Amino acid sequence: MSATVPGTVETGVAVVGAGPAGLAAAVSAAEAGAAVVVVDACPQPGGQFWRHRPETVEPNPDGKGHHGWRTYRDLRARFDAGRHTGRIKYLPGQQVWMAEKTDGGFVVRMTPTVTADPAYGTAGSGSTVVARRLVLCPGGYDRQLPVPGWDLPGVMAAGGIQAFIKANGALPGKRFVIAGTGPFLLPVAAGIAQAGGQVLAVLESSSPKAWLPHLKAAASVPEKAVEGVEYAAVFARHRIPYRIRTIATEVLGDARASGVRTAKVDADGRVRPGTERVYTDVDVVGFGWGFTPQMELPLSLGVETRLDADSSLVGVVTERQESSIPGLFLAGEVTGVGGASLAVLEGLTAGASAAAEPDSAAGPPGFRAMARHRRFAEAMHRAHPIPDVWQDWLTPDTTVCRCEEVTAGEITEARENLGARDARTLKSFTRAGMGWCQGRVCGFAAACLGSGPGALPTVASLSAAAKRPLAAPVGIGELADLIPTDD
Repeated sequence: MSATVPGTVETGVAVVGAGPAGLAAAVSAAEAGAAVVVVDACPQPGGQFWRHRPETVEPNPDGKGHHGWRTYRDLRARFDAGRHTGRIKYLPGQQVWMAEKTDGGFVVRMTPTVTADPAYGTAGSGSTVVARRLVLCPGGYDRQLPVPGWDLPGVMAAGGIQAFIKANGALPGKRFVIAGTGPFLLPVAAGIAQAGGQVLAVLESSSPKAWLPHLKAAASVPEKAVEGVEYAAVFARHRIPYRIRTIATEVLGDARASGVRTAKVDADGRVRPGTERVYTDVDVVGFGWGFTPQMELPLSLGVETRLDADSSLVGVVTERQESSIPGLFLAGEVTGVGGASLAVLEGLTAGASAAAEPDSAAGPPGFRAMARHRRFAEAMHRAHPIPDVWQDWLTPDTTVCRCEEVTAGEITEARENLGARDARTLKSFTRAGMGWCQGRVCGFAAACLGSGPGALPTVASLSAAAKRPLAAPVGIGELADLIPTDD
């Protein structure tokens, strides 16, 4: 690889993201002989799953509170070896704000995010990577459903609480209520308790009985059962109440969250009268309704998409993790939310495929293991669905878009009276999704409300919500410095 013009680096394979999928992709591509550039928004490798305290403060983290730390250590050693030999160039603290397809490959444009670890170095403002092949591993973020009061200070994404603890070794409060659905609620609550916090309750909208039709898929990944037993032991030791078929119907408080009103629900999410209760003296309420894949870059490059079992918009890939765009590979949440183990397997395959010749006969490594994890992921999504009638939990004045303060009543009025039934039209008529987060928080909920009561959004509606000309904030000076072309 070499810099042909200031700020531009040419390489064989570019990898975006250094979480489980990105680390694995970089390692496998480099070990297959490719020159690799890794671009990542974080200051050190690991992504959200293996996020840990700054290595300038704690050079040799012990992995306490992490699952799969041995896998991380192995990937990290191979990653550092690749950097030492010059096979891998690492650019931390950089956000990709645009990716383009060209005749010769791909152009990735970056802008600095946070101050990177000086030990790694970083690229400057307006840097560009030109690559023959591109592997996108951008990950995802917590999916949110609004309820009255969720816009109060003190309400966090469940993943945000976990990231806070991992990065800082401290808690954002003392007394917590965690609500939503899915296995991810368990490590969040366990992490809080192990860090010294008090979890008043974990509210799970589904029920363990929902796993009964999927026992075969669950049994095919026994390590997940082991994790479940570990969390059960933590819950028992810290006496954490786990309430099934229960939701948070309202976050209480004036200037900030101070309590939670809850209720039992049926299998569709319908509130059972007379089951309400209130938790008081609450510092932090954490919500988690699964994850939303970060689809800006795949969509900007025009990849074919589909709806996954959890109603998320994901990219379509081949067995080699190649998308519908030749030379563009996807791994991790952008092909379906399935956990870190699956992301690593997909990353290893994507990296090896990107380093190989297009007509290579080599089969994808770990294909059977990937199939088992994908079956487990589908079972998990079907056992922990978004409740059918969640829109009934809202009141007309419930805020849906927190950036632009758009309410559920304004969105349903636009749907019924103006025919706004997709995310793009709702954005035009109500400004939902036009604020700072550009619909990353409210996009799924707004798209559901546009589809109507009990309905899920379509591929077209979710694509419209996730498609953004600029994938990350960028200074106008960097745009002005671009060299105009005739294309």
